[in-house]
Amino acid sequence: MSNTFGDKWSFTSFGESHGAAIGGVLDGVPAGLHIDFAQIREALERRAGKRREGVSELGIEGKGVSARAQREPDEVEWLSGVKEGVTLGTPIAFIIRNKDARPEDYEYLKHTYRVGHADKVYEQKYGIRDWRGGGRASARETAARVVAGEIAKQELSAKGIAIHAQLIQVGAETDPAKFTDTIASYQREGDSIGGIIECRINGLPVGTGEPIFDKLQAHLAYAVMSINACKGFEYGTGFGGVAQPGSAINHLSGGISGGISDGSEILFRCVFKPTPSTPKAGVKGRHDACVAVRAVPVVEAMTALALVQFL
Repeated sequence: MSNTFGDKWSFTSFGESHGAAIGGVLDGVPAGLHIDFAQIREALERRAGKRREGVSELGIEGKGVSARAQREPDEVEWLSGVKEGVTLGTPIAFIIRNKDARPEDYEYLKHTYRVGHADKVYEQKYGIRDWRGGGRASARETAARVVAGEIAKQELSAKGIAIHAQLIQVGAETDPAKFTDTIASYQREGDSIGGIIECRINGLPVGTGEPIFDKLQAHLAYAVMSINACKGFEYGTGFGGVAQPGSAINHLSGGISGGISDGSEILFRCVFKPTPSTPKAGVKGRHDACVAVRAVPVVEAMTALALVQFL
């Protein structure tokens, strides 16, 4: 099982959804980077869907967001690699203790599998599985990614590179003002809905990426598609460009040409499926009505972890 992302600037994730803790180890982070812990805290609160001025895009506390996400404090304990807020150049290890783990909620899954989840294939592949909320396959694991990704974002920011993602569609709805009500309507029905996230990268210098197997867009897709429930990736003209004549869109690069950044803004989109775990489907537990809402900072984190490899 691969639990490490990257090589020059590597991130290893560990822990299960309803175990004692989740966490990570970062190796390759240079010495002397001043870490903004408040920024990491804000990103974790965005991932949790907690309402806070200037942090939550939707402010939908209690509307479609997992009850567990609302209750978990997500307090980061730094074990190594950081002294007085500055990186030492040694491996950075951290943990986030699971304070609201309730494995008893999932005891009914000991002898059954949830449709649309990794339960069955995990057991078929490894001969054993953690039925407590999906174990490693749970989106709980993404909290560790956000911590690691925020450190990567801060290193990139020091070099003038900015990453910003936002939710641009919920189901068929594209008006952000109606997202909250749309999600709430599915929650009332005991159902769920998917969404699309758009991410913009600015300040990336010309020449990032390689022309054959290490194309920049390939690395971005690999990073983003590793996120739970992500089902599609497009950049530039994407899938919509197939219906346009080449003469009309040949100038739209999406910031990448031949796998190499061209110095302009990079824009990509990714789609997240509706969670299959819903009361309407007869599945117990604490689930989101739209997982895409809380995936926004995770997309930013994985984008940063992909880009920092090139530096």
